[in-house]
Amino acid sequence: MISKTVLAGLACATAAALPAQTRPSTPVAPVPTIHPDIWPSATWPVAAKPADEARIAALLKRMTLEEKVGQILQANITNITPDEVRQYHIGSVLNGGNAGPGGDDFAPAPKWLELADQLWAASVDTSKGGVGIPMLWGTDAVHGHSNIVGATLFPQNIGLGATRDPGLIERIGAATAAEIRTTGQEWTFAPTITVPQDYRWGRAYEGYSSDPDLVASYVQHMILGLQGPPDGSRILAGPHVLASTKHFIGDGGTFEGHDQGDAKISETVLRDIHGKPYVPAVEAGVGTVMTSFSSWQGRKIAGEKGLVTGVLKDRMHFGGFVVTDWNAHGQIAGCTNESCPQAINAGIDMYMAPDSWKALYGSLIAQVKDGTVPMARLDDAVARVLRVKLRLGLFEMGKPSSRPLAGDWRLLGAPAHRAIAREAVAKSLVLLKNTGVLPLRASASILVAGDGADDVGRQSGGWTLSWQGTGLDASMFPGATSLWGGIKAAVGAAGGHAEYAPDGRFTKRPDAAIVVFGETPYAEFQGDLRTLQLRPELRKPVETMRRLKAAGIPVVAVMLTGRPLFVSPELNAADAFVVAWLPGTEGEGVADRLFGAGGTPFTGKLPAAWPLTAKPGGPVLYPFGYGLSGREPKVAWKPLSEDPGIVDDGDTGVYMGAGVATPGWSLQVSDGVVGVTRITTVPAQALGGRIKITAIDHEVQEGARHFALAGGGPQVIDLHTQTPVDLTRETNGDVLLLATMRFDTAPPADLTIGVVCGPTCTASVPIAPAKLRVGAWRTIGIPLKCFARTADMARIETPFQLRTAQPFETSIARVAVGTVADDVVACPR
Repeated sequence: MISKTVLAGLACATAAALPAQTRPSTPVAPVPTIHPDIWPSATWPVAAKPADEARIAALLKRMTLEEKVGQILQANITNITPDEVRQYHIGSVLNGGNAGPGGDDFAPAPKWLELADQLWAASVDTSKGGVGIPMLWGTDAVHGHSNIVGATLFPQNIGLGATRDPGLIERIGAATAAEIRTTGQEWTFAPTITVPQDYRWGRAYEGYSSDPDLVASYVQHMILGLQGPPDGSRILAGPHVLASTKHFIGDGGTFEGHDQGDAKISETVLRDIHGKPYVPAVEAGVGTVMTSFSSWQGRKIAGEKGLVTGVLKDRMHFGGFVVTDWNAHGQIAGCTNESCPQAINAGIDMYMAPDSWKALYGSLIAQVKDGTVPMARLDDAVARVLRVKLRLGLFEMGKPSSRPLAGDWRLLGAPAHRAIAREAVAKSLVLLKNTGVLPLRASASILVAGDGADDVGRQSGGWTLSWQGTGLDASMFPGATSLWGGIKAAVGAAGGHAEYAPDGRFTKRPDAAIVVFGETPYAEFQGDLRTLQLRPELRKPVETMRRLKAAGIPVVAVMLTGRPLFVSPELNAADAFVVAWLPGTEGEGVADRLFGAGGTPFTGKLPAAWPLTAKPGGPVLYPFGYGLSGREPKVAWKPLSEDPGIVDDGDTGVYMGAGVATPGWSLQVSDGVVGVTRITTVPAQALGGRIKITAIDHEVQEGARHFALAGGGPQVIDLHTQTPVDLTRETNGDVLLLATMRFDTAPPADLTIGVVCGPTCTASVPIAPAKLRVGAWRTIGIPLKCFARTADMARIETPFQLRTAQPFETSIARVAVGTVADDVVACPR
């Protein structure tokens, strides 16, 4: 759903925007022409209730302007208190990817329900006046109740797309809704009904398929599972929650797969591919729709009235309310996070303003008063929010802990839910190759290799307990089963022998080996790729496969991935190849198919074409819909070319280019202890304004970032990754850390540049003694061997960290490793 700050857990607009008058003017793209009449019409199935409509009209008459504005704002739970919910009449809260009760991302389930009660009580408190409208809590339960320790985690959507089982999708929705209800939330930002067209996109795994018909066939089933039938009954009276389709519209069609990018496509393509799933969504009665961060023909979707109002509301007759993504209103031309009348005037009904809600509250009140936002438009937005709240039953259901299913912790990770997830895992597996080795005999001696085989967090992917799904261990998944755990149990039950050796170095010669490899977790832009291949450090298991095969041991490759990628070397090295996608917590489902439990064949079919090379848009190896059963006659394997078809730039060592962190890296500022802020949009500021970041030109427009550091304490600028890189080869080769930058003021005496390899593993070099030129763009080089004295160069997670406690201004365009520099800083003696 949304991007979040590192500390609070969300990553878009991670720093508060500067005041509008200090923001550089944003070029406004020509207004694209929208033709709502060429879009399909839909039938809204939720009949209006006269009693509800009368109540809405009465409430609107009683509500003050301040109460109305409060209702259309959504704040993050880490950025608001119950007292503020009461004071500002806030209509909704959400928990971002790393936001939990009391700031604890991994808070136990009862704490979530306790906070839900506190926020609800504050919203309905009329002791100081007001109408007391109950607030609505939204959460990213995107593959199960995925923020909660102990919940059942289902396969990510791309895996569900491989099952071709709409009925299963509905059961998953129902199980997810029941688990959400235990902790008191009423709204999930799901299902994602994007139609990815370029699998370099870091959010591609959130989509069921690249085929709009397949996506459309799932939509109603997931919505019915989550919300129940649109028959006019109160949603919360049953075991259901409010759903939200996302991201309207075209997020899966952005140019070159860039997250939050621009869909440079025609209106008919936008309609026929990306709009197709919205008709069944509306006809299933989905309660809310979330707009996208992305653009269409250069215009941000959240500000496009022709799409939000003309197509979705008027043409498709959507009767729920429209919510933005995380501070997405601030990306609309002419807007800031704190002020954006353009969004509501375009048809937005609720601003997701997690950390900007208070300033937005003030600006919207002023804009209604001066006529910038018509009162009729505000009243319509509020009425839509109230209508959904009435449909939910919020007004009569009481506090969250008093509602059906609340506090029934037996439902979290319930055996029945885990059984559904296990079934989904088994059905999602796609068999790409089998030379006769599958199914394996469970009574045999089985070796399991690969560092992803016993890691529930890795097999679950992003949006798992944390935003990126990283930094997790087995203790955070009570009741879950890793792939190794499932295989071990199956082999043990059959009297066989199972051994786990991540590097494939066995103690007992196996009859067959299962090698688990693939992607590590990521979310949103952190997962964007330049080419369709695994990062270099993730390709090493192919050597294990080759070694085992050379020893005469049959090899089964099991790939964990959020997307189809070039894996011809692995396909050649393995005797059988299974795509497991991102299966979630129930690893037994993989074992079920590998060992042919119950004689069931593989049934999964590719939800998108599988590439022959790593070149985007290149030739196809396996088409959409391909998938073996495992029962085909044995056919000799014809080796594939292992040429990726592109210049392999996956290991170029470029961490920042043209002022922007490259995919997989994050540009961050902090005080070195807490308060870490990821910079994705500019202008921005952090540490209470002590660090201000703006875009400046260098070689290209806005090709660098300017940092104004005010001093007064530690200030850190760094580039960080969740997956450490190995720079030992570069260090041994006298390679340099290169920073193309300009000192805009003289470097202070305490200025250092260094690397980080862990909480207590750092190394730095003082910069001030180098007497570098001020006011000129220069590429500064620091020998990596300078850092090797105290840092472990095999696990660098921050290859560039600039630190000072003094006032200082600098601009940075590029950070990389290489051999050519204008100025080389000598290692300290």
